[in-house]
Amino acid sequence: MESRRITHAFAPVFDSESRILILGTMPSPKSRELGFYYSHPRNRFWPVMANIFGEEIPKTPEYKKAFCLRHKIALWDVLRECDIEGASDSSIKNAVPNDISVILNSADIKAVFATGTTAAKLYKKFIEPKTGIPAVALPSTSPANAKAKFEELAEKYKIILDYLK
Repeated sequence: MESRRITHAFAPVFDSESRILILGTMPSPKSRELGFYYSHPRNRFWPVMANIFGEEIPKTPEYKKAFCLRHKIALWDVLRECDIEGASDSSIKNAVPNDISVILNSADIKAVFATGTTAAKLYKKFIEPKTGIPAVALPSTSPANAKAKFEELAEKYKIILDYLK
């Protein structure tokens, strides 16, 4: 597969009530096609989030955004643009980070979480030196991380609840 230059097309989801920031790496081709974060039908992000909050899985971009805001979750990605092959985080080159200060200056963020190893590494390289805020690495909910069982993901993601009390 050939590498393509991708520029992030989604606005961050947040408001002044947001208390945690969840950052992925870059939207997958399927998420870009469907117009919202974690939209690949086999990505387990939304089922995991619904599980830990005891709610129905939000299905549309509007419901997903409302879900995040209702639960004080800011959602974005570490990267603004990069060269990438398909949805393969391991193929990322020439990465340019997003400026998360737009969120940090607007909301009292208590914790930052990175969904997956690559998101955590890129955050540590590009963003943590500027903000001084470390990110908690969570396992990827991507279908590429098939070894992680749903129950294990839900258990790991429950840590975000500690910062929403």
